[in-house]
Amino acid sequence: MGWGYASGSPAWALSLADLTDADAGAGLRTALERGALTAVKLLGRTDGFLGNPKVRIPLPGYLQDAAGILRTFGLSRRLDRLETAMNRAAEAAVPEARALLVSAVQSMSVADAKQILRGGDTSVTEFFSHRTRDPLAEKFLPVVGRATAKVGLARQYNDVVDRAGRFGIVDAQTSRIEPYVTAKALDGLFFMIGEEEKKIRRDPVGTGSAILRKVFGAL
Repeated sequence: MGWGYASGSPAWALSLADLTDADAGAGLRTALERGALTAVKLLGRTDGFLGNPKVRIPLPGYLQDAAGILRTFGLSRRLDRLETAMNRAAEAAVPEARALLVSAVQSMSVADAKQILRGGDTSVTEFFSHRTRDPLAEKFLPVVGRATAKVGLARQYNDVVDRAGRFGIVDAQTSRIEPYVTAKALDGLFFMIGEEEKKIRRDPVGTGSAILRKVFGAL
């Protein structure tokens, strides 16, 4: 332990080893909760997904592969509308995921928070994803289903797939669109949580949180 400087004032500089396990765990959860709330705020609005190329949901692979041919058959507008509807469904669903994410963070057991914190720039987010993605997906799927219904996504998807099936380009029995949007929406959420974790690691003092400053300042 030695002297360090934070915001221009001398302060005891802690190392990660100096932190209690309780503080390390609290810092980890606080970072995740902050990241989750930020992700929901950024993604759960108009163009949150559609306007961000890093998280924008593309057409499913089988339609993406066939898009060139489908456009020659006059389906360009339908494909574009379908992609927009997928992203709108995710944007509508994400705010409803807020409580799910926060609950997952708060109830998550952390055996070795210090070891997790020592990882790379997004190691906390990666741990969270590994521990919670499957149960979150199960709970998030019906939320996406409701959002899908609001924007008419299933109807538009079925229309495109049926037409593509007539041309023998894709299997008309291709699975439902909701699980795909759910998975991609979670990808976007975890990506944005990871981006927030990077910011916290770069400038823990700037977070204005005592526990984040204490824990991430010790890294």
